[in-house]
Amino acid sequence: MKILVTGAAGFIGFHLINRLLKEGHQVVGIDNLNNYYDVSIKLDRLKEAGIDSIQGFMLSKGISSNLNKNYIFYKCDLQEEEKLNNIFKIEYPHAVCNLAAQAGVRYSLKNPKAYINSNIIGFQNVIEMCRVHNIKNFSYASSSSVYGANTDLPFSTNDNVDHPMSLYAATKKSNELVAHAYAHLYDIRTTGLRFFTVYGPWGRPDMALFLFVKALFNKEPINVFNHGNMLRDYTYIDDIVEGVFRVINNPAQIPKEKTKTNPTAAPYKIYNIGNNNPIKLMDFISTIEDVIQKKFEINFMGIQAGDVPNTFANVDELVNDFNYKPSVNIRVGIQKFIKWYTDYYKIKI
Repeated sequence: MKILVTGAAGFIGFHLINRLLKEGHQVVGIDNLNNYYDVSIKLDRLKEAGIDSIQGFMLSKGISSNLNKNYIFYKCDLQEEEKLNNIFKIEYPHAVCNLAAQAGVRYSLKNPKAYINSNIIGFQNVIEMCRVHNIKNFSYASSSSVYGANTDLPFSTNDNVDHPMSLYAATKKSNELVAHAYAHLYDIRTTGLRFFTVYGPWGRPDMALFLFVKALFNKEPINVFNHGNMLRDYTYIDDIVEGVFRVINNPAQIPKEKTKTNPTAAPYKIYNIGNNNPIKLMDFISTIEDVIQKKFEINFMGIQAGDVPNTFANVDELVNDFNYKPSVNIRVGIQKFIKWYTDYYKIKI
């Protein structure tokens, strides 16, 4: 099966593509390589996957991996409709997984337009390409942030998500609404994946684990918000990718009957992908200290605008539909990240 993955140079996209290639799929990767965080790590992810140069890029040809003949990469922004349409016409994938997005809750307070452009306009362009080119298998990244002000734990896909706490969350909720409309109107099988605090090797430099480990090795203090009173359902990257992989290979079906969450009986589905085992932030920090055998200097601060104090995923539907539940232990996951970090930055512990 040929699968088009947007956000190919991103954290989750990179790992998903590696898994798809390992399983023998053909992959078309798209990424705009923006500078939201250090572009060098995005380029290094591409190199790790065999895309060793973007110099002299030609849209008509793309860049093939020199490690795997089944992988071709295109540098393209999802707002570039004509380029995007050309890629779909050239490659004609069987399935599309949209992982491209402007990430980060806090950054959405500083640069809201980036979220509208990428997460709403870009998303709309991709799903519209699926309609135009008659591609019926469409999966996409949503986020646990859609639960917003919800205080019922664990978060269930049956919960109301009408009170987002950030523009980022609002854009992700809008993706789910647009996906439902396309499923209902055009019979595109759409599946949204609400990710819960993803971490692991090749992770984003703006996320907590990366920031904490970097500060510890640099002997710098860390800022801990809400005075450390946070609960997060940290989910290891391999667990996330396994869930996405199963969804791509088993697209949403038309339900046998209408339900409260799907009253139109459209081929539309939403899943939580979380560890179903939330960890206190201070325990998370203590585990990092224990693995590295160093102590943090901590600046305790109030909660930031847009943050929610607790996340906790109910993954019953993932278990029921796929017989799968994320399970990587937090200590094991942190150890793997630190091993990658010290190798990547050539640090001796």
